[in-house]
Amino acid sequence: MSSFWSIWITVLTIVVIAGCFILLFVVSKNTTGVEEGKSMGHSFDGIEEINNPLPKWWSYMFYITIIFGVVYLAAYPGLGNFKGFLGWSSANQSIGTDKGIKEDSAAAVALAAKEQRWVQYDQEVEKANAKYSPIFEAYLATPLEELVKNEEALKVGGRLFLQNCAQCHGSDARGSKGFPNLTDGDWLYGGDLATIKTTIMNGRNGMMPPKGGLPIEDSELKGLAEYVVKLSGRDHDEALAAQGQASFMKGCFACHGMDGTGNKFMGAPNLTDNTWLYGGSRGVIQESIKNGRSGVMPAWKDVLGEEKVHVIAAYVYSLSNK
Repeated sequence: MSSFWSIWITVLTIVVIAGCFILLFVVSKNTTGVEEGKSMGHSFDGIEEINNPLPKWWSYMFYITIIFGVVYLAAYPGLGNFKGFLGWSSANQSIGTDKGIKEDSAAAVALAAKEQRWVQYDQEVEKANAKYSPIFEAYLATPLEELVKNEEALKVGGRLFLQNCAQCHGSDARGSKGFPNLTDGDWLYGGDLATIKTTIMNGRNGMMPPKGGLPIEDSELKGLAEYVVKLSGRDHDEALAAQGQASFMKGCFACHGMDGTGNKFMGAPNLTDNTWLYGGSRGVIQESIKNGRSGVMPAWKDVLGEEKVHVIAAYVYSLSNK
């Protein structure tokens, strides 16, 4: 955090805490000119307003919370870049010396760095790895063709999928606009076990170049979209589709194939199966042709490791291969 924002947050926090204290102190004083317990001279519907002070328990509780806030912010991080006199951090927990003697925060941090001690997060990861690594290593040693028959492994893969993949593909793996449905058996790069694992391990970068940068007239754009509609087996304007076919053969066939069935080596979709990643209406097809599409699936090999990817691949395969 920059010095400016550190100072800004620190000053703002202190001002708010001080403001709460001042406000509480002011309202605890009787400045109405009416003796406490006496009528304020207001009444409505039989209810009379009495000049009663704030309840003592409420005021004391508020003072205690203010004091607690001040002590907490002095001891722990919270005021900009100030680490607190305890030097605590969820990602850099000081753990003392080998002799069990607590050091001051600066010395503890320096000692932890010098001795390369595990920080709190790393300790939790290390404990989890010690417990679960043998399980995942056993899964990795099992061929995917066998692993897809292991119900327990598929349950583990399902939980890993929910934790890491559901954000894009949905909890039911049916995807959404721009994110593939993993349950329908339609695959851009191939749906065999080895390819699915490769996709998850290394990620994919899909790109359809836009035609909008080329001299393309609206009539040509409509014709090309109509031909794509024809390829998917839907009702179409035959004359307009014939014009679009000529445009298709100018360049689109290089990726999608002469017959429009796509190319899994390039990730070019099959245009004949009526399965659409971004939508199959004429308007959306024209938008895809004119502006192009770009989609990225991140690589997970460095995030999850091959052991977990191996299990997820088996689970994903099982979604469309019951």
